[in-house]
Amino acid sequence: MTDVSRHKRIALLGAPVEVGASQRGTLMGPAAMRTAGLGPLLEELGFAVEDHGDLVPPSEPLSTDTPPDNARHYRVIQNWIQALSARAYTLARSGALPIFMGGDHSLSMGSVNGVARHWHEQGRELFVLWLDAHADYNTPHTTITGNMHGMSAAFLCGESGLDGLLGVEPRASIKPDNLDLFGIRSIDKLEKELVHARKVAIADMRQIDEFGVGVLIRRVIERVKARNGVLHVSFDVDFLDPATAPGVGTMVPGGATYREAHLIMELLHDSGLMCSLDVVELNPFLDERGRTARVMVELVGSLFGQQITDRPTPSNAIIPPG
Repeated sequence: MTDVSRHKRIALLGAPVEVGASQRGTLMGPAAMRTAGLGPLLEELGFAVEDHGDLVPPSEPLSTDTPPDNARHYRVIQNWIQALSARAYTLARSGALPIFMGGDHSLSMGSVNGVARHWHEQGRELFVLWLDAHADYNTPHTTITGNMHGMSAAFLCGESGLDGLLGVEPRASIKPDNLDLFGIRSIDKLEKELVHARKVAIADMRQIDEFGVGVLIRRVIERVKARNGVLHVSFDVDFLDPATAPGVGTMVPGGATYREAHLIMELLHDSGLMCSLDVVELNPFLDERGRTARVMVELVGSLFGQQITDRPTPSNAIIPPG
């Protein structure tokens, strides 16, 4: 089993893409994470941190495919995704644990694809935990807005509609049952039908209220362990309640609390399964004096082992059926 504690190196890569969302400002997200002290915090936790700066995609189109209808800024995002997929693959192969700092959630189409390609070559299944208010399981055929940050999860699961997005980059899709949508509280009608048709696992806020985050995250962890898999965590700021994290352009009331989020991070750390991480949709333009950036850095700290007191890994709780 891959153990996050065995990754002594962490690779930071900024991906300041913002055109996948309707609200501009996420291009400042990587700088805000750095300013809030992400690198020094990870170093204090004993990791060697390699900051690779911000990715700069080619300015000219790399592909000549016909852009699909209902995929806004397709050509710009295509350049980002192709460049990100290639860099993610290289970083994963290097033995470092990559953290992709966004940028809007469209970046995951590249980061996860590159990481999945690496792990597929190692004969390991990649699972993706999608911490988000939204399912992001739209396609150009189902989308209402055409915003591509809402198509990321569907693309990663091999859905059609963006088939030329990667160009010559290999597509390394995951199976829909390797995706866990966690914290969902906003989903479009056609998107919901597609998610149910694919039998994607969903822990919405009703389930979180009923069972608690500890029980539900342990269910995810046990499923990954049972199949000797590795875990990519894709963490959207809007997973959190707006009262905790106001610096996001896709605000949905009723999200996870500060304490719930920290518990999730600590349990994921204890599991030793995480191999890579996205932190997306941080919009400093909408934030309150850097508050959301500091919260996100604190949560990433918990994900990498920061705790108030030393304690043994808690025993497994009763896990409800999936």
